[in-house]
Amino acid sequence: MKTATPDTSEKTSIQVIERMTSLLDTLALAPDPVSLKDLSAATGLHPSTAHRILSDLVLKRLVDRSEPGTYRLGMRLLELGNVVKSRLNVREAALDFMRALHRKTNQTVNLSVRQSDEIIYIDRAFSERSGMQVVRAIGGRAPLHLTSTGKLFLSIDDPKLVRSYATRTGLAGHNKNSITDLTKLERELSLVRSLGYARDNEELELGVRCMAAGIRDDSGKLVAGLSISAPADRLQDEWVEDLVSTAHQISAMLGYNE
Repeated sequence: MKTATPDTSEKTSIQVIERMTSLLDTLALAPDPVSLKDLSAATGLHPSTAHRILSDLVLKRLVDRSEPGTYRLGMRLLELGNVVKSRLNVREAALDFMRALHRKTNQTVNLSVRQSDEIIYIDRAFSERSGMQVVRAIGGRAPLHLTSTGKLFLSIDDPKLVRSYATRTGLAGHNKNSITDLTKLERELSLVRSLGYARDNEELELGVRCMAAGIRDDSGKLVAGLSISAPADRLQDEWVEDLVSTAHQISAMLGYNE
């Protein structure tokens, strides 16, 4: 029995992706649902091969089976497209403002979004002069309850959802300053709601403190958090006003009107 080598396995994976993409591209060009026969003819794939790939795409909701034997693009693609669109728009709207805030504070400015129980860092403005190594690279993740931006997102959740989050995650901590108690977290979130911004007091990384303000889109939805990270002894309270103002300016660029 022949064992597939790494090279042949890689070629097979690429071939599957190419076939999948070919089917999706064909469906994208068609205004109406397309039959398996027509998809097979348009892509040059054998009907059984096309059917097998389409069945997998249906399971992942990337393709919908509208009627027996006919297919169209799935709603999951729309959901993913909207996520990408919102993130790209936020980054585009935020970049110049982030750089200006960095120049004013000389500290690292982060742009983060929520994904499930974590935040993801999607952009950053920083320099070596900030005196602090970047803790999380762009694309890095961190728990909601240990970060200033994460607290912003938790603060708008229904109390039941916060309790569910605590149950799922166990409110695991990274160090002695981490909030690992639900009652303490609920008090912290209440403070965030009253202040309109959030803080991280060395809860994710010892020696690093952060403050974050929310960015909203044209519908008023909280879509991202703008935060300043600094060595614990350098974070200044007077930066809050600049941070909140900058977050409001970015929100305005996204069409938000208070």
